[in-house]
Amino acid sequence: MAPTYDVIVLGLGGMGSAAAHHLAARGARVLGLERFGPVHAHGSSHGGSRITRQSYFEDPAYVPLLLRAYELYDRIERDSGREIALLCGGMMVGRPDCRTVAGAVRSARQWDLPHEMLDAREIRRRFPTMNPLDDEVALYEARAGLLRPEATVAAHLQLATKAGADLHFEEPVTRWEELPGGRGVRVHTPENSYTAGQLVICPGAWAPQLLADLGVPVRIERQVMYWFEPEGGTEPFLPERQPVFVWEEADGVQVYGFPAIDGPSGGVKVAFFRKNGAPCTPATIDRTVTSAEAEEMAAAMRRVTPTLPGTFLRAVTCMYSTTPDEHFVIARHPAHPGTTTVACGFSGHGFKFVPVVGEILADLALDGTTAHPIGLFDPLRFGTKAETNTTAPASARGGAR
Repeated sequence: MAPTYDVIVLGLGGMGSAAAHHLAARGARVLGLERFGPVHAHGSSHGGSRITRQSYFEDPAYVPLLLRAYELYDRIERDSGREIALLCGGMMVGRPDCRTVAGAVRSARQWDLPHEMLDAREIRRRFPTMNPLDDEVALYEARAGLLRPEATVAAHLQLATKAGADLHFEEPVTRWEELPGGRGVRVHTPENSYTAGQLVICPGAWAPQLLADLGVPVRIERQVMYWFEPEGGTEPFLPERQPVFVWEEADGVQVYGFPAIDGPSGGVKVAFFRKNGAPCTPATIDRTVTSAEAEEMAAAMRRVTPTLPGTFLRAVTCMYSTTPDEHFVIARHPAHPGTTTVACGFSGHGFKFVPVVGEILADLALDGTTAHPIGLFDPLRFGTKAETNTTAPASARGGAR
């Protein structure tokens, strides 16, 4: 008979691997289940780099979580011996009243975050690769930079295993259910059935299947990350000379980019933020990137950093799991509040929060509450309370990321 665990974690990508680590580090008997191998590229936690920043244009309510995430990234680097964060600085660029700039300024001022405001002339002087229009400005944040997603997941898996977590890969979940009377949960896979007192679901792009009774409309979108070799080589784009950036055009389209972090042949990574997000599922996503898509990206970059799209090198797809208001869902499941915690709908901007989300999920699973401010992420904000149901619906019987 399979052992009984304190907590089962479904999905061991960014959020799930962090949850498994934090739970096991607190002494819980943890089972982690993942349908793919460790540190895979089938979901959202891959692509070599993710932007991290504190002057958060999305909402100032995120800033306390970011400050804690920075502390935890330092800790997991130290504990795992892996290099994860590179704080090379970052710019939020656009017209002064655009969301990217005005929102970042709002957060920086509300939380007294160190930052500088640069006009177009100063942007060009300090960062010669950048080509702002005369009426564009930037909020520059020295504590912004990038994170390595694969290294982050690997570190959390490493630390979870070291703390005693039992991690199973290539073992998709076929069904989960709450036991009668809310006495725990049972999770089924092709290999076995497992029971536990608590369940933590971190499904990524599998949220519509695994959390069909949550009452949150999560849209799964195909997105593309691109790498280009700049004209004249990567030297001007090295981290000591080139910050990360999010740049909003007059039409509201955002592009973002990174320094060259993977050597002379690695190129420079850039992407659109949410543009062209075709609806998909993990089963139907088109992993082929067309030449027309690459040229659209190159054309956008020629305006903001003209030497960058010299030669197209490669592109990789990923998936955003987007809620209607683009804010996260982190909460006890409304239909299973005694046994089940959920984390989904990270809407393309969640990875920088990975370690603090893991801490929050451990709080919710073990204590039923958390001191972290997560009111913004309540699934009931969408006005639909899931009906209590002790068995995951048939449509939810897919596999966990």
